[in-house]
Amino acid sequence: MIIDGKGIAKTIEGELKEQVAELKNKGVEPGLTVVLVGEDPASHTYVRSKEKACKRIGIKSRKILYDADISEAALLAKIEELNGDDSVHGILVQLPLPEHINSEAVIHAIDASKDVDGFHPVNLGKMFLNEPSFWSCTPHGVIELLDRSGIEIEGKHAVVVGASNIVGKPMATMLLNREATITVCHIKTKDLAFHTRQADILVVAVGKSNLITADMVKDGVVVIDVGTNRLANGKLVGDVDYENVAKKAAAITPVPGGVGPMTIIMLMKNTIESAAKHARSK
Repeated sequence: MIIDGKGIAKTIEGELKEQVAELKNKGVEPGLTVVLVGEDPASHTYVRSKEKACKRIGIKSRKILYDADISEAALLAKIEELNGDDSVHGILVQLPLPEHINSEAVIHAIDASKDVDGFHPVNLGKMFLNEPSFWSCTPHGVIELLDRSGIEIEGKHAVVVGASNIVGKPMATMLLNREATITVCHIKTKDLAFHTRQADILVVAVGKSNLITADMVKDGVVVIDVGTNRLANGKLVGDVDYENVAKKAAAITPVPGGVGPMTIIMLMKNTIESAAKHARSK
């Protein structure tokens, strides 16, 4: 089975449109502000995708552009301003930031109640405790893919390859919260194939093409490929040797069209949830 992230995201998009319409009937217009620093082409592409999703769903989208030489103090001052703006329900600072800006300081400065990326320590801590919070968008999207594809998580051995703060660590926590048995692998892991062959569910988020080959998985595995890599010929591929691994997998996500669309739709979901919380607090 090919797990159609694009199709599942489209279904969720329809559900979110209805939620936005209900909020607007109550006088609340969900608003997302994206702050973009510098001219990184990939970042601009991602932001355009987010703007298009906002427009389709009915979320008010605002983009703030800064030159790469903006000072950290000026950026933090803008975030503080957005924190106090009641029309802004979600604040997203597009990463990566220029080297002279401390990304952690910027993430920490965002009001946790508007951190729709799910990167703030408060939201990560609540996720760890399995309390309601804004979940990190990419791993949250993976959970939705599994659930909506009818793939059981409870009791399964889930192996996560990659231990980043953005994907790997929250992914492992979310799967653990769903009562999977977890193995986390990373760059220092010895004999990676030994671990990946044990996986009932294999999530790969490293950023290295063909990292996982067919001999590294067992028959019937569910493979979620989070990686995105641009080859010399311009083709976009994941971290998994898709063609050959797919022959052994019970289910697998393609790249593109798998996890990517889910990341954006989970950002929309978090923004709408933030707006709903704002409405309830009034």
